[in-house]
Amino acid sequence: MSVRGHIAAIRFGYGLRLGEAPPANPEAWLIEQLDRPAAPPEGLSLAEGIRLRMEDQAARRAGQETPRAANGRSALNDAVRNEGIAHAHRRLTTAQGFRERLVDFWMNHFTVSRRVGVIQPIIGAFERDAIRPHVTGRFADMVVAVARHPAMLVYLDNAGSIGPNSPTGQRRRRGLNENLAREVLELHTLSPAGGYTQEDVQAFARLLTGWSVEFTNPPVGFVYRTAAHEPGAKVILGRRFGDGEAEGEAALRFLAEHPATWRHLAVKLARHFVADDPPPAAVRALEAVLRETKGDLGATARALVRLPQAWDPPLAKFRAPADYVIAAARAIALPEDRADVIVSGMAALAQPLWTAPQPNGWPDTMAEWASPEGLMRRVDWAYNLAGRAPRADARAVAETALGPLGKGETATAMARAGSVRDALTLLFGSPEFMQR
Repeated sequence: MSVRGHIAAIRFGYGLRLGEAPPANPEAWLIEQLDRPAAPPEGLSLAEGIRLRMEDQAARRAGQETPRAANGRSALNDAVRNEGIAHAHRRLTTAQGFRERLVDFWMNHFTVSRRVGVIQPIIGAFERDAIRPHVTGRFADMVVAVARHPAMLVYLDNAGSIGPNSPTGQRRRRGLNENLAREVLELHTLSPAGGYTQEDVQAFARLLTGWSVEFTNPPVGFVYRTAAHEPGAKVILGRRFGDGEAEGEAALRFLAEHPATWRHLAVKLARHFVADDPPPAAVRALEAVLRETKGDLGATARALVRLPQAWDPPLAKFRAPADYVIAAARAIALPEDRADVIVSGMAALAQPLWTAPQPNGWPDTMAEWASPEGLMRRVDWAYNLAGRAPRADARAVAETALGPLGKGETATAMARAGSVRDALTLLFGSPEFMQR
């Protein structure tokens, strides 16, 4: 019985799906997912999402009925719902759980939230266009793609940031918005440990003026508005940058390849894949790979697989609600056409899809999720999910979900349960299933 095979599926992915066997060569199985990605998912394009949003807003302003889908629902709301179900379906059925976990890790690192209405129909495109293509590429390329994407430019208010001394600023008497510059420095690259100052934030914000969006006239998407750019040199962490869009990109790449950024990313990756309190040796190993490869995320992911601390002890990380819901759904082989159960489950357990409350994303430690109320919600949800598998072989589900990582006490309690539903609820409510 492969202990490491189950660890590979649980720690690096979302668990096995009922009927799947644990990999015979766990390390090679994980690395193959990096080397041979599955076909990229389809979904609502950026242009289509913007069009739906603009048509919906135009109808509301005119006091008319908003456009409808064939099923009679609002076309905009139906498209947003379908994007969420497609996201859940991919994680329910994927054979590349490690790659999908990396996508979700970087989506959380570069959080945008559909709490901002205009982002709702384009957040799926943000994942497909700015995150997914770069999860095994260069971190600097991901940073640039993220900063240019309308979802991020709108979410962090840079679309309306105008240089006070630019032609547009002089005419409109409007000024800087520092949100994007601040979060790139604080969350996306250096972290506060990088030693940047408020002067650096302001200089970077001036450099990013003009980075905006076009939602009305084609081609929609990112646009650089020269007339809104603040003129003059800007100095960021001692590096001098001139005017123009290219200089803004140069600054992003400079920050993405800063030594403080390597350290920040190494800590976050180790916290996610190894332990809430990352072992210093694991952090040093990941930091060295990032530094030596200048941010090769594929090489860094391979280094994660080679970390001894990522395998021992097993089940060292508490599952966040999204992880918990997906793992349970996979373990019972939830039918593919019911991926909506995953979306509703995430919301029921206080981690609604793409709706993080702040730009720093969802928390990644046990202390933030393991409250008594949160645990009770999990058991209630697990009972409802178990009701969808009344004829399941509970022992087969337990073998899929945990294998040799399951505890004898849990197996005994399941064997004594009065029904399959009760047995599965005990499994999903067990301490070991709560961990990964």
